Amino acid sequence: MGDGDAATGLRLGDPDAFLDGVPHEHLAELRATTPVVWQELADGPGFWAVLRHADVVSVARRTDVFSASLGGIVVEDMDPETLELVRGMLLAMDPPRHNTYRTPLADTFRAAVMASLEPTIRAICRELMDEAAERGEVEFVHDVTSGLPTRVIGQLMGVPEADWARLHELAQQQASGQDPDLAADDGGVSAASVEMAMYAIDFAAQRRADAERHPDVEPPADVTTLILAQEFDGVPMNEIDFGSFFVQLVTAGNDTSRTMLSSGLQVLLEHPEQLRALRRDPSGIPAAVEEILRYANPLHYFRRTATCDTELGGVRISQGDKVAMYYTSANRDELVFDDPQRFDVTRSPNPHLSFGIGAHFCLGVHLARLEGRVFFEELLAAFPTIELAGDPVRIRSNLNNGLKQLPVRLAR
Repeated sequence: MGDGDAATGLRLGDPDAFLDGVPHEHLAELRATTPVVWQELADGPGFWAVLRHADVVSVARRTDVFSASLGGIVVEDMDPETLELVRGMLLAMDPPRHNTYRTPLADTFRAAVMASLEPTIRAICRELMDEAAERGEVEFVHDVTSGLPTRVIGQLMGVPEADWARLHELAQQQASGQDPDLAADDGGVSAASVEMAMYAIDFAAQRRADAERHPDVEPPADVTTLILAQEFDGVPMNEIDFGSFFVQLVTAGNDTSRTMLSSGLQVLLEHPEQLRALRRDPSGIPAAVEEILRYANPLHYFRRTATCDTELGGVRISQGDKVAMYYTSANRDELVFDDPQRFDVTRSPNPHLSFGIGAHFCLGVHLARLEGRVFFEELLAAFPTIELAGDPVRIRSNLNNGLKQLPVRLAR
């Protein structure tokens, strides 16, 4: 075991490893030679990087062997307070607890319910396009794409509009803690998570107090009302559990949607013939969103922890070892995708793993797809001319596969 992979020099745990782009050639070499490869970390024990599609699926499905809860979902070891908060999120729960919390929420996020949000999402997108048109030249990541998930989730949860900006800042701090340009100065990821959780706990408590004081008043028709009215294993969700769920929904919704939209535009600008094809026939946008998710997946990996000695891809995994499922690699597995390094908005089938698979398949998948489709429909309709106005800049992160700057010029 060396400091990264000896053959390629790749160090997937290093936040600087992706600053100049994803090293897809190295990942392809490893898939062919060492598809389960040990990676060192600068601080703390290293981890096994799982690079093939089939092995990632196996880890995701074997929840009894590969735990999301034991050590959390990032390769770094977290402090006890942060780990406890993360364990209250669906993405870091193991069955049967995971099923207890997910099943009552599934109806709230089903396709038909999310589809009813399309008029709201379209109106928000049009507002964003009008605001961008007034500027002409924008930093697309934060001036345009960030506004959509922040406003959608704010309305979805019934959060007062005055609080949206602060929640957006906290979400960004949690997702960008490895980038000194974006990280918080007052305690970082843990402090941001705790602040958002405390906000949510107070928000839920206020909602319940209002309901008790005014039993004859119909509560707001939003997701917060639905969640607080649900029973989980026979009892209502308490405020602490609501806080953890709120942190996951707001943070994941902000980060992954912003990344999908900004990285999606970058990829389309790099492939102008495919951008022109979508302008000619916008009915191809849903398939294009899926290809964007495959080709420029928002998250590089999620971690699991081995609950026992096992074997994966011919490699012995010891109890307690960290195991990271690399979607960035699995989404370009030559055994699954034809010509996987090619961006193709018409690709079908497209069994990418950017939403996960198995028990932890993304609860917000229908909302993410809806946001992606409507956003690109409105963007292409609003601006006949879209061009780069400077060099894109990637975020410094070993987890988030996205941009922190995408300067573009928009013309109507």
